[in-house]
Amino acid sequence: MTDPFLSNSGSATVPDKGNRLRILVVDDDRTLRDGCASVLQMEGHVVTSTGRGEEAIELVKRRKFDMVLVDLYLTPISGMEILKAAVEAHKDVIVLVMTGNPSVASSIEALRAGAWDYLPKPFSASHLKLLIGRAAHAAASTKDAKEIKPSLVIQNGAGEPMPLLGVSPSFKKAVELAQKVAATDASVMISGESGTGKELIAQFIHRHSRRTARKLVPLNCAALPDNLLESEMFGYRKGAFTGADRDKAGLLEVANGGTLFLDELTEMTMPLQAKLLRVLQDGVVRRLGSETQDAVVDVRFISATNRDPQEAVQQGLLREDLFYRLRVVPIKLPPLRKRLEDIPLLAEFFLKRSWERHRASGPPPALTADTITFLQTRPWRGNVRELQNVIEHMAVIAEAGRPIEPADIPTYDEAPVADAGLPTALMTEAFHTAKDTLIAHFEQEYLSRLTTRAGGNMSKAARLAGVDRTTLYRLMEKHGFRRDVPSGASG
Repeated sequence: MTDPFLSNSGSATVPDKGNRLRILVVDDDRTLRDGCASVLQMEGHVVTSTGRGEEAIELVKRRKFDMVLVDLYLTPISGMEILKAAVEAHKDVIVLVMTGNPSVASSIEALRAGAWDYLPKPFSASHLKLLIGRAAHAAASTKDAKEIKPSLVIQNGAGEPMPLLGVSPSFKKAVELAQKVAATDASVMISGESGTGKELIAQFIHRHSRRTARKLVPLNCAALPDNLLESEMFGYRKGAFTGADRDKAGLLEVANGGTLFLDELTEMTMPLQAKLLRVLQDGVVRRLGSETQDAVVDVRFISATNRDPQEAVQQGLLREDLFYRLRVVPIKLPPLRKRLEDIPLLAEFFLKRSWERHRASGPPPALTADTITFLQTRPWRGNVRELQNVIEHMAVIAEAGRPIEPADIPTYDEAPVADAGLPTALMTEAFHTAKDTLIAHFEQEYLSRLTTRAGGNMSKAARLAGVDRTTLYRLMEKHGFRRDVPSGASG
C-alpha cells in the first residue's frame, strides 16, 4: 500500500491541553496504523491503536474516546460495525473513516451511520492534522454547549420559536427525518418551493443539535452579488479591495462550532462553489487578499434550494461533488397545496399569533368552516408564507369576536381557481375528477397570463413564475402551448 505520509508538509503543532484528544486508531495495515499514531502523538494527543476489529469494539465499549479513526474495509469485522458500536457506546464520539475505495455510496452510508467525515487513502500527514484540528474544535464545541445550554434555556425561555405544525403524512415524514438527523453533524440539503418553511426546518435541526449553544448563521446566496457573497462568506484582509480598510472575519468563521445555513445554494457561482468545497474537505478558511491559512473551522452545513437539486446538477448550476458533500441527508418539503389537511392548523395558529401581535385586546375573530374550506381551495403559490401573510392581513382589519367569512379573504387579483366559480356539472363529478379538472383549468389560465406578462420571453416567464425553464416547458407542452406565442394562446 502507498505510504500515506509521503507528503508530510507543515510542522506539528501541539494543541492546547483542553483540546488534546483521546484517539483510537483501527487499521490492519501496520505501517499506516503506526504512521497515524506517530503523527497524532506528535500533535500531543493520547493514542491507542489496534489492527483487530474485535479488540476495537471491546475498546470503544470499555473506554471513552474523543475520536475513532477506523479503516472502513476491515475484515472479518468491518469498519462500519466498529463505527456503529462507537456511536452507540458514546453519542459524542467523533468517528473518522479511512477508505482506499472512496465511493460515493460507501462514504454516504458511513456519514449517515454517524461518521464525522471520511479520509480517502492515501493521505498526507498535513491532511490528517487538519482533520484532527477540526475534530478538536468539534469536541471543544460539544463540551461548551453542554455547559452553556442550561443558562441559554433560562435566557431564551420567553423566545418561543415558530413551531412546525402539520398532520399531513408528507410533512410529518420531513419533520421526523429532521429530528433524526439533528443529533448528528451530517450535512442536510432541504428542497422545496419558496415559502414552504425550509429555513424553519434548518432552525429546528440546529435547535435540537449539540451545536445549539453556538450560532446558526444564515446566508442567502441569491441576495448578494458574487463578489460581495465571497467576501461575506470568507472574510477579507485589509487592502484586499477598495474599501477593505480593516481585517474582517467571514461568516464561515462566525459559524465556527455552529451551523451555516446556505439558502438558495444553486444561485452560488461555480468558482465560489469550488472554494466552498475546499472548506468542506479541509475545514481551512483563507480570507480574500490573504496568502496564508487564516482559520480552521468546524461548521455544520445546512443548505436549501427551491429547485430540484439533481436537476440543478444536470443543468450545470450545482457541482456534483459539492452536491454529494452537502446532501448527505436530503429533506424535501411538500408545497401547501399537497398538505391541505394542515391549513386549518396553520391558519388558526397564524390568526392567534397575529392578533396578539397587532391587536391584543378583545376576543380574536374566528375562521368559519366555510372560510377554512375556501382557504383549502386556494392555489397558494407562495405556500405557507403566503397563507401567513393573508391571515395576518385579516387579523389587522377584522373586528374582535366577529367571524371571518370567505368573502373577507383578500385575493390580490390572483385569479385563483375558486374565484372563477364552480360549474354545477363539475360539482356532480367524483372528487378526484373534479379536482383534476380544476387544476388543469388553473394551470391553463396561469400559463396564458404568465406568457402575456413575459411578452413571450421564456426565461423571463420562468423567473416570474419562480420555476426553472425545463419545468415551464414541460407544463406548456402538457397544455398544448407553443413557446413562441406571446399571447399564450394554445395551439
